[in-house]
Amino acid sequence: MTSSHTIASGPVAGTTDQRPATRRYWDEARETCDPADRERRILERMQHQLRYVYEELPFYRRHYDRHGFRPDAVQSLADFTAKVPVITKKMLVEDQREHPPFGSYTKDFGAGGIARIHGSSGTSGTPTMYAVSRGDWDRAADVHAMAQWCAGVRPDDLVQIGFPFGLFFGGWGVLQGVERIGASVFPLGVTDSEKHIEMIRTLGSTVFSATPSYCIHLLSVAERMGVDLRNSSVRHVLVGGEPGGSLPGTRRIIEEGWGATVADAGSTSEMYPFQTSVGCEAGTGTHLITDEVYTEVVDRNDHNVAISVGERGAVIYTHLWRESQPMIRFAPGDETYLDDTPCVCGRTYPRMPEGVLGRLDDMLVIRGANIYPSAIETALRDIPELGPEFRIHVHTEGALDEIEVHAEVSAGTHEAWQAVDDDRRAEAQAALVGRAEAVLRQRLGIRIVFEPLTPGTLEPTTFKARRVIDARGVRW
Repeated sequence: MTSSHTIASGPVAGTTDQRPATRRYWDEARETCDPADRERRILERMQHQLRYVYEELPFYRRHYDRHGFRPDAVQSLADFTAKVPVITKKMLVEDQREHPPFGSYTKDFGAGGIARIHGSSGTSGTPTMYAVSRGDWDRAADVHAMAQWCAGVRPDDLVQIGFPFGLFFGGWGVLQGVERIGASVFPLGVTDSEKHIEMIRTLGSTVFSATPSYCIHLLSVAERMGVDLRNSSVRHVLVGGEPGGSLPGTRRIIEEGWGATVADAGSTSEMYPFQTSVGCEAGTGTHLITDEVYTEVVDRNDHNVAISVGERGAVIYTHLWRESQPMIRFAPGDETYLDDTPCVCGRTYPRMPEGVLGRLDDMLVIRGANIYPSAIETALRDIPELGPEFRIHVHTEGALDEIEVHAEVSAGTHEAWQAVDDDRRAEAQAALVGRAEAVLRQRLGIRIVFEPLTPGTLEPTTFKARRVIDARGVRW
């Protein structure tokens, strides 16, 4: 696969790139490129990829033929949105079942041509297998490095990773970027939470990376251990793997609790390199590296209909450079909105001001109102008496759907309640319930019953949060 255009070639595979720590950008020309010039390059790559997948990959040829689409129909970015049919995870799973092990949306790279094989967790059936060619794997390292540099990682850092190292791509992408930058890495992975706290203190780790839920969980663990993470060596926290890291309340809790800056990153395993969106140190949201993975936000009901910048809609991703299992207009089912105004950091990539807000199929319809779990989380994070864990319960009473939120109070709040008599404790609990229900009603527009819980009641979140229990028959 060749192209007349090259972006960020990067160093030789397996090497580090010891750029001066004082440099503001990893690749200044690319990151500060004039948006109009970048769009021209993006269109070139789109047209190249459309020809490639139609000519080389049977999955796409069948899909496009069914929709009456031909690659030469795309002469603009607007054409791309309006004319190219989307693909979904369900389609990929079915194709792999018919064409094992990697599906007909990749080509045979021959002996030694595949660098890494990863996959989904397979919680709903057979895992989806992802094969990354050597060329694609090498390129991804430089993209991850650029994203992590934007987040503040430098060659003199020690990065401690709290993502798992298995089928899931998560921790591996962090590892790739850190090694390309030339920083030290401690890939501890998923282990007991106390061990992470102990090793931060022992090694003096300066960057910590995990899901936002786990970073908040570690605040409670540290408090039980008598450790104040605000005084630790960690100065940057890199989060991903789930929505929330860019939500103002969640971000504030992590930043204040850890005494560190927070950068949110990531997308989906299908879209590896997944660190093609990353929060910058300016705190303005997550930059989208659109000349690597082109990102659209479109009408949630019709993915071929464009919407205005700033309007909430469905996320659509496209690989502009991957040869192995390229995703062209992949619809993961996520929701967000965009901002293309200039960022104070100087990068000209568009941004998701609050990151990925959540999944479209996570939306709960309660008494005619559209309720997103991320909106409930945002409201709860603004109530200082509450701890990190909460659950959303939905059930039916008579003909009406009802929603309740159960949240643990913080250890400090619980101790204060235990120090007073029963009457004063009851008053304090009632006051918290009233204030929480008022905040939830104000933010979401419907009545939501709130119940405070003792710390430790709920199972702690050690990887991706699963906080919605729908007794109507669906559980997230």
